[in-house]
Amino acid sequence: MGRLEGKTALVSGGATGMGAATARLFAEEWARVAIIDHNAAAATSTAAAIRATCATCVAFAADVSSEPEVIAAVREAEAALGTFDVLFNHAGSVVVKPFLDITVAEWDRLHAVNVRSMFLMTRAGLPGMIGSGGGSIVCTSSISGVAGAPMEVLYDTTKGACHMFARAIAVEFRGRGIRCNAVCPGFIQTPIIASIPEKVLEGMRERVPLGRLGQPEDIANAYAVLASEEASYINGAVIEVGGGATL
Repeated sequence: MGRLEGKTALVSGGATGMGAATARLFAEEWARVAIIDHNAAAATSTAAAIRATCATCVAFAADVSSEPEVIAAVREAEAALGTFDVLFNHAGSVVVKPFLDITVAEWDRLHAVNVRSMFLMTRAGLPGMIGSGGGSIVCTSSISGVAGAPMEVLYDTTKGACHMFARAIAVEFRGRGIRCNAVCPGFIQTPIIASIPEKVLEGMRERVPLGRLGQPEDIANAYAVLASEEASYINGAVIEVGGGATL
């Protein structure tokens, strides 16, 4: 514990699931944490629970695909905690349906939530990070951005964009103290997974050499390492944390 001591972290999509687990772990590692999420009630609840057990945590509501809302929320977070050393772009959603049934509205909306949000959050938070000496940006991708899957053309495309976003940011801001990496979670036990029929879940488990679904904490551990100075020589990487599901 203490690997993030003295650091301030901004987490998008930190109200529930892997985002909440990571916000909690960041705080346990002594970071001060700000959560931005469209679910205001859940974000407030998560922040309160973190404050009750470990460290400073504040929450702000915003649709991370909206430029005005992102700018306002990031400025509020900076006013509360100062500029950030860690930016965790986690907010995202999923659409699973046959390619020929995807509507233009669905295509545009998922790209807005999964891709535009990374652009907006990073553009809003990066100047402060550079001005205070640099930091670590971590973006959530998916193993679906590594291996294509039926009925996931839309989702897979957004996660493939995440890979190149992380790599290109790493290259453009070299020499300015900024690292940027992407993490590809596998099949993780979240509320979305819990709604999947058991027969499908069994098929997921069979794809994982470790023989189990991941827990949010499994992914949070990877995020915490990348956010810390222990990963000071990891930059532009796309790291799978899926128990070997793509093997």
